[in-house]
Amino acid sequence: MLIDIEKELCVCELISAVTASQPSISRNLAQLRKSGLLVDRKYKQWVFYAINPELPEWQKAIIDLSTQQNSSLISTDIQRLNDMGKRPERTQQHCE
Repeated sequence: MLIDIEKELCVCELISAVTASQPSISRNLAQLRKSGLLVDRKYKQWVFYAINPELPEWQKAIIDLSTQQNSSLISTDIQRLNDMGKRPERTQQHCE
C-alpha cells in the first residue's frame, strides 16, 4: 500500500517506514515482483519498486481500493516516510 501511495519506493525507504529488517523486506518484495504485482528498477546502488503498470485495470482498482480502505493501518508508516523528507534528499540521507 505504501508503494501505491508513493508510486515508487526503494528498499531502504521501506525499511525505515515499516521498521522491518532488510532481508524480510527484500524477500517480500522479491515475491511480489515474481508474482508480477511489482516491477523494479536499479539506480546506482538502490533498487526501486513500483506497482506493475501492466497489471489489468481490475487489479489496479483492487490495490487502490485496498489502500484507500486501509489507510489507517499504514498511517504511522506514511508519517515515517514523510519525516524522512523529499527525494533525492530522503534517499541520500537514509539509504547510504
